[in-house]
Amino acid sequence: MDKNEIRELMRFFDKSEITKLKIKEGDFTIELQKGFESNVVHSVPVNSAPVATPVAPVAVAAVPLSSGEASVNAAPAGLSIKSPMVGTFYKSPAPGAAAFAKVGDVIRKGQPIGIIEAMKIMNEIEAEFDCKILDILVADGQPVEFDMPIFMVEKV
Repeated sequence: MDKNEIRELMRFFDKSEITKLKIKEGDFTIELQKGFESNVVHSVPVNSAPVATPVAPVAVAAVPLSSGEASVNAAPAGLSIKSPMVGTFYKSPAPGAAAFAKVGDVIRKGQPIGIIEAMKIMNEIEAEFDCKILDILVADGQPVEFDMPIFMVEKV
């Protein structure tokens, strides 16, 4: 991305209701976040050359529900693989191609399990550990939010 594209992205982000955005394009990564946190540096230098930054693995969290609780918006109990960014989820590498993962599949650490498109950039989601897919919580082509559960999994 050049400086003009970054400025345009920042204007778009500022006007949107999105609170956090992370984009990776080759060796270039940019993260934008609204709001204040005491441990966050709020000035970001813009370099003319892309700068490689480490990318955190996909967040996986246990989401327990008590036996009496049930909600349309609540995630099912178990381990979930969550969206690392805002974008559109795709379960296959191309239209008409086989899905990366199906319910019942055993997935190995580092294996792609889906794609999230953000700002016309395709970002592969990889399994953080060996697991079995119990459920796919979003439809192909569905918009996803940051930290939204996408897959329910069980460690193997």
